[in-house]
Amino acid sequence: RLLDGLALREVPATFFMVGSRIPGNEDLVRQMKEQGCQIGVHTYDHVDVTGLSQTDFDLQIGKTRTLLREILGEDQGVRTWSDGPIILWSVDPEDWKDHDVERIVASVVERVEDGDVILMHDIYQSSAEAAIRIVDALEEKGFCFVTVEQLMVRQGIAPEAGVIFPERP
Repeated sequence: RLLDGLALREVPATFFMVGSRIPGNEDLVRQMKEQGCQIGVHTYDHVDVTGLSQTDFDLQIGKTRTLLREILGEDQGVRTWSDGPIILWSVDPEDWKDHDVERIVASVVERVEDGDVILMHDIYQSSAEAAIRIVDALEEKGFCFVTVEQLMVRQGIAPEAGVIFPERP
């Protein structure tokens, strides 16, 4: 539903894939790519990477990267982003907490600014619905949506390994 809503509005998104959720959803991953969305690597098990050893970190990223390469082929985006910058967010409506669509939409629309990266979780129906409503509300205010990679280019930042984007104070 989210991909269809984004396609209807010609809005790209960046999806950071959790590897354990990819099997059985290969067609959705292909659809993301075909729609011009950017596909990045999260982890395999949705773990907090800050406490991992180098070996465990490599396994988490490597397993997800391998799955994406099997589905998408040797895709430049997969290579760039799986060994690339560390992407964070600047607006987090905590959509996973209560699944309250009205609160999620208001939380984003009231505080988003040009250049923000909005964090949302597409595994929840409420988040998918809120995302589409956020797109409509922000487009009405004149916002334009781009992928994280496009945003970095617009801000003159090269997507290099280890670079944190957006940089937090």
